[in-house]
Amino acid sequence: MLTAEDKKLIHQIWEKASGHLEDFGAEALERMFITYPQTKTYFPHFNLQHGSDQIRGHGKKVATALGNAAKNLDNLSQSLSELSNLHAYNLRVDPVNFKLLSQCFQVVLAVHLGKDYTPEVHSAFDKFLSAVASVLAEKYR
Repeated sequence: MLTAEDKKLIHQIWEKASGHLEDFGAEALERMFITYPQTKTYFPHFNLQHGSDQIRGHGKKVATALGNAAKNLDNLSQSLSELSNLHAYNLRVDPVNFKLLSQCFQVVLAVHLGKDYTPEVHSAFDKFLSAVASVLAEKYR
């Protein structure tokens, strides 16, 4: 459950990250593909080389969706419903991958935001990204 302080921290950090959506999203995907190579199986049609247009484009989609979720913290299920349907029914992505990508996204934030990514921010983002992963996986049940 996100507290009022968590929500405030998420909004503050997202504001700092919002100018780097494509870069942060692409870096998170690349980290996921390197750290968890099994996740590449969902992207057989992508050029998975560092900096490819496909990774950058999809990274921007991922980060934009997270930004939308950050703007709708009190209604994540509704704001992510379309993505949940897409991943569950069309793409059939293993829901574990949402958690893996969340971990990678947190590393990207920590690397780029440095001292602004405090333990309190980390905790708030961990709760936020866990909630996002849970919502994206709810159609699998």
